[in-house]
Amino acid sequence: MRSLVIIPTYNEIENIERMLETAVALEPPFHILIVDDGSPDGTADAVLSFQKRHPAQIHLLQRAGKLGLGTAYIAGFQWAIEREYDLIYEMDCDFSHNPKDLIRLRQACVDGADVAVGSRYVKGGGVSNWPIGRILMSYFASVYVNTILWLGVRDSTAGFKCYRREVLESIDLKQIRFIGYAFQIEMKYNAKQLGFRIQEVPITFSDREFGTSKMSMGIFKEAFLGVLQMRLRRVKAAPSKS
Repeated sequence: MRSLVIIPTYNEIENIERMLETAVALEPPFHILIVDDGSPDGTADAVLSFQKRHPAQIHLLQRAGKLGLGTAYIAGFQWAIEREYDLIYEMDCDFSHNPKDLIRLRQACVDGADVAVGSRYVKGGGVSNWPIGRILMSYFASVYVNTILWLGVRDSTAGFKCYRREVLESIDLKQIRFIGYAFQIEMKYNAKQLGFRIQEVPITFSDREFGTSKMSMGIFKEAFLGVLQMRLRRVKAAPSKS
């Protein structure tokens, strides 16, 4: 099964080469698509340089300006679907997600899951180097999401995931409205409403060592209000291609 890992970047020059070196060394092999939003620090140039050594595995999609996490992933999903990848992953570039855990997400989907979620809040999962306030905010955000949406996913805001291509083909990506962390909830909610099986895989989430976090109060507010909006909308499958 062909695998593509989508990694959005904006000013990740301190992490990008180490991330690519780690990811290309994994077995079975993973292809990587970097979706860079015009990073002024040279992130895209570093990817292009690394790509010369691994032209079959490393791909770059450059966009003009900072357009948001959700739109970066949707652009990556469309790129992957067009090229008929079987398994399509979301992952951060800052090593908060351990690239070695891609193997376990892959196996969960090979074994029958439609969506595999790297989860902090199931047995065996956890967080590292987080202040207690952030842990509590993240945990109770997932409680809130499940109270409103009945999602049944303990780590509902998680952004480390593997999808079978069929899931992304079934979700009407043009109707996905959110671009921050609400995007992660919205994608899971759509998958669940369309009848796909979501499985949580325990991971340890580590705070970034280098670079700057993209979290903001605006992103948090979008997620809080977005959950209520999702509850009021009906999820529809993507239009048939036939």
